[in-house]
Amino acid sequence: MNHAKNVRRLAAALAVPVLLLTASACGSDDGGGKVSVEGKFGEKPTVSVPKGAKPADEPVVKALSEGRGEKVEKGSFIRIDYAVYSMKDGRELINSWNPQMPPGKPAGGARPQEVLQVGQQGQQVPAKVGEALAGQRAGSRVLLEGTVKSLVAEAANPRSGFAPGDGLVWVVDVLGARKVDAKSEAKGEQAAPEQGMPVVKAPSQKPAEITVPKDEKPPADLKEQVLIKGSGPEVKAGEGLIAQYTGVKWEDGAKFDSSWDHAGATAFQIGTGSVVQGWDKGLVGKHVGDRVLLVIPPKLGYGNQEGSELQKNTLVFVVDILGTV
Repeated sequence: MNHAKNVRRLAAALAVPVLLLTASACGSDDGGGKVSVEGKFGEKPTVSVPKGAKPADEPVVKALSEGRGEKVEKGSFIRIDYAVYSMKDGRELINSWNPQMPPGKPAGGARPQEVLQVGQQGQQVPAKVGEALAGQRAGSRVLLEGTVKSLVAEAANPRSGFAPGDGLVWVVDVLGARKVDAKSEAKGEQAAPEQGMPVVKAPSQKPAEITVPKDEKPPADLKEQVLIKGSGPEVKAGEGLIAQYTGVKWEDGAKFDSSWDHAGATAFQIGTGSVVQGWDKGLVGKHVGDRVLLVIPPKLGYGNQEGSELQKNTLVFVVDILGTV
């Protein structure tokens, strides 16, 4: 969702039980030793980078523990935890196990993780890292070693203090993976709108046509209606939500975004503050296969984002829930 703000763990059966894992991956032949990783899948790892370690020119990928879930492929949607370390001095650069929680997000419960499509840039994770995970299975812990150039970008941001040839170590837990047809949509008979709700026409594989009631004041609170009832699993906070969506402004009915205008199906983590509050409140608890109509007041949309073009608007979304990851 272009205008979105920039966990349920897998069942135990998906992961190989590892009580204490120490594993290594090869660096270049002239490196100063091997990286060691300790810890169980699903928990923050303890990583030791030996002094003098040097990266190979191409990424080195090693499964530290192998899961039994769906295989990651190009185009798969994945949900991951990760930690990143510098080979120069072994310091931790970032990790998702200790995230900075969004304002207003209560302590406990699901926490932010990365949800991305393999081959596409994530909010925090480069596309090259997702591509390096192809062939791994959900439930796996994976060690990646490589240069800034091979894992992040051809040219490093000068302010980062890193050169293209500097080494990075990534430890990635693949929590879930799912491949969905980019043109998928909710199927079934659509319910008539409730009193005061917008009218929705949803032509196949095109943005929904949403007509806002004339001369109606926008609601002060979140309004929601399931237009098509699916039969899939319930959406839980912390999962990656795979969806099609169209959004318009209540005030003039103008469309401001739609997944159909981009590459089709897309995914976001739900219930952790990664998207607007109206999505978190309105979509957690719904079911895969649902088509949901949401009317979101500014206080649950972009009302607290100074400078946003949608800061003062009530937003109307039609969301098809295609799956979770």
